[in-house]
Amino acid sequence: MTNATLDCSDLDNYLGKPLEPGRLREPISGTDIRRWAQAMHYPNRNHYDPDFGANSRHGRMHAPVSFPVACDDGHGTAPSCIGLIPESHMIFGGDEWWFEDTPIFPGDDITNERIPFDYVVKETGFAGPTCFQRGDNFYYNQHGDLISKQRSTSIRYNAKAAREMGSLTGFDDPEWTDAELMALEDRKYQWIKMLHELGHGKRYINDIAVGDALPTRVIGPHSIASFTTEWRAYLFTLWCGVHRRTDLDMEAMGFTAEMAGKEQDPVLELDNPEQTDGAYIGPSRGHLFPRWARHIGMPRGYGYGASMGAWILDYLAGWAGEWGQLVHVNAQYRGPAFTGDITIMDGSVTEKSTDDKGRQLVHVDFVMKNQLGTVMAKATGEIALPTRDS
Repeated sequence: MTNATLDCSDLDNYLGKPLEPGRLREPISGTDIRRWAQAMHYPNRNHYDPDFGANSRHGRMHAPVSFPVACDDGHGTAPSCIGLIPESHMIFGGDEWWFEDTPIFPGDDITNERIPFDYVVKETGFAGPTCFQRGDNFYYNQHGDLISKQRSTSIRYNAKAAREMGSLTGFDDPEWTDAELMALEDRKYQWIKMLHELGHGKRYINDIAVGDALPTRVIGPHSIASFTTEWRAYLFTLWCGVHRRTDLDMEAMGFTAEMAGKEQDPVLELDNPEQTDGAYIGPSRGHLFPRWARHIGMPRGYGYGASMGAWILDYLAGWAGEWGQLVHVNAQYRGPAFTGDITIMDGSVTEKSTDDKGRQLVHVDFVMKNQLGTVMAKATGEIALPTRDS
C-alpha cells in the first residue's frame, strides 16, 4: 500500500470547455501516410503504393483509419490530459472510436477539435489512487466533413507511488534465437498474406459466422529503434510540424520536474528545438530511455498507447478490407509493449446485426497479448460489411 494522495480538483475547471484545436502546418502528403503505415507495421498497399491505391474503391492511395492521431499534436490525449495533478505522470488507458465513411487523401488538411469530458479516481494496484480522465477529439477535413470521433482515456498517477508499490519487474529484454526470429517472420507474413489475398476484393457478411476466428497478427520484437520509428511518424514530433498550442504547460499540469520539460513550446522551438523534442527531454523520453522509464514506474523502454490503438484499428480494418467500414471500436489498454517483446493480436466474431442505418454489422471481440500470454489490451468492434446482393 501507499500513503500517496492525488489532488484532481483542478480538472473540474476544464470539463466541457474546448481546448485550442489541433492544426497542421500544411496539408498531409503521401509521404506522411506512407511513413505512418510503415511505422505502424501495416503493409496494406492501399496506404503506401500509389499504383495499387489507384485501383482501390477510392481510386487513389489513402490513409489508414488510424491516421487521424498522427495529425494531432498529442496522440489524441490532449483533452484527456489537462489540468493540474501535482507530482504526476500519465500513461494511455484506452480509446473509443466512432467512424464516418470519410477517407483521408494526400492533400487533405486535418483539424482536431478537442473537449475534456470527465474523470474518476480509483484505487489501483499499480500506483494507489489513480485518475482515469477522458476527453473527446473530433477530426475534420478541410471541407468540414467529420472523419471520426475519438474518446481518449489517460491514466494519471503519482510516479513515486508506482515505484514504491513494486511495479518494476522485468528489466531485461527477452532473448530470441535466430531460429525463433525466422519463425516469427513466417508468423508475421501469414497476416500480410491475408491482406494480399483479399486485395481489392470484398469480404461479404454472408460468408461470416458467429464464432469465426480472425487471422492472428504478430508484430515485433519491439525495440528502441521501432518505438523511435513510431514516434517520428506523428507529425507533431517534427520541428514546426504543427501549429503549437499556446495553452500547454507541462509543469502547470503537475508533471514531475524531471519529466515536464518544454515539449512543444512554440517560442523555444524556434530558438533551440532540441529542447522541445519530447523524445529527448520531457514526458515522452520514458519510452526511449530505460532510465526514464524506470523513473515513472516502467521497467524498460515501452511503446506508445496511441500506437497500440492504431494496431487495433488496423487489425480490424485490414481484415474488413476496403469495402468494409469500421463503425465503432472501444479499446482498453492493460499494459504497454516493452522492448524485446512481441505483440500478438486475435479476434473472434461474437454477433451479427443490422444497425439503424440498415448496415450489416459483425461484432468482434479482440485481445492483444505478448509472448508470455500477458494481456496488453482488449477491445470490441462493430464492422459494416457488404452483402452479396448489395
